Amino acid sequence: MNYDELLAPAAKAMRPSGIRKFFDLAADMPHCISLGVGEPDFKTPWSVRDAGIRSLELGRTKYTANSGLKELRGEICNYLQRRFDLHYKEENVLVTVGGSEAIDLTIRAVVQPGDEVIIPEPCFVCYEPITQLTGGVPVHIATRAEDQFRLTADQLRAAITPRTKLLIFPYPNNPTGAVMSAAEMEEIAAVLRETNVLVLSDEIYSELTYGLDRHVSIASLPGMAERTIVVNGFSKSYAMTGWRLGYAAGPAPLVKVMTKIHQSCIMSAPTTSQYAAITALRQCDDQIEMMRDEYNRRRRYVVKALNEMGLTCFEPRGAFYVFPSIQISGLTSSEFCEQLLREKEVAIIPGSAFGASGEGYARISYAYSVDHLQTAMKRIREFLTEHGWIKK
Repeated sequence: MNYDELLAPAAKAMRPSGIRKFFDLAADMPHCISLGVGEPDFKTPWSVRDAGIRSLELGRTKYTANSGLKELRGEICNYLQRRFDLHYKEENVLVTVGGSEAIDLTIRAVVQPGDEVIIPEPCFVCYEPITQLTGGVPVHIATRAEDQFRLTADQLRAAITPRTKLLIFPYPNNPTGAVMSAAEMEEIAAVLRETNVLVLSDEIYSELTYGLDRHVSIASLPGMAERTIVVNGFSKSYAMTGWRLGYAAGPAPLVKVMTKIHQSCIMSAPTTSQYAAITALRQCDDQIEMMRDEYNRRRRYVVKALNEMGLTCFEPRGAFYVFPSIQISGLTSSEFCEQLLREKEVAIIPGSAFGASGEGYARISYAYSVDHLQTAMKRIREFLTEHGWIKK
């Protein structure tokens, strides 16, 4: 069998995840301190776990409706209105296997071969390969540290062409921790209202923002709900990564087509997870606040430690990542991270894993205990000192 001929060219051309590469390397080092994976170190709240257990004890192990439990979709609507002033009905919501499936479904539902998809970078690793698998054309916009890695209206306007179909809007941002204020989003919305461009607003970190202002969804701005699919989920806010549950909310005609793809590929999201998620939405606002306060404490510590050792980074206001410059080393991002892992057994992710504009930076997750972070910062300082990049 000639597998090289059998495999689809777009699938063969996909890059393996730079995140998982370092995760796998670190797994073989028993004393490694890994700051590479964006996964909360908190346990899923007990009330949520208990709801999952009770659903199993009651024998709730059948398929649900393709779009998800009606009760859960209703609670998602209540949650989005209560937290972000978004107004949806149950028919506007599709429950998915993690936020990643919701991203995949959105792109596949709207992007045809040759359509252009605008992707601000640095960004989460899945947007480009999914676009390419559909035959779409990724159009990358390099956001800049001097703009705090925010997309600007001028950048967006310059990137739009008659073939532009979709803007991916990933804020709060992974890997940079950048956020967009309501005023900044309004400038983006003003550009989009003059077009027929749709928005995929990836808001998986919407509950993890730090400062006086809460997250604002671009879909809440005038005229934007009709052109926006909001992607969110339970992994980050409720420490439910392994439960694999997310959702998309948007215009009913788009959600209807996404549901048809979901029917053929998945059938329905995990039933146990859906029952647990109902409890999360009803009872766990206080748990969100507790986790956010702890992440904020870690965020301040890591930003201060990195800046003091010369790995300068702007102050991230969302998610649980910092994105420091490693340019004092003179190494590429991959060289820096591989050498740090080899010599000091600290795993962080090269900025280049998140797009070409991430070169010269590295992503560090602070979704780890303070003890864990302190040990890692000590080793990184030693690494920099031993190579003469900072003074003792």
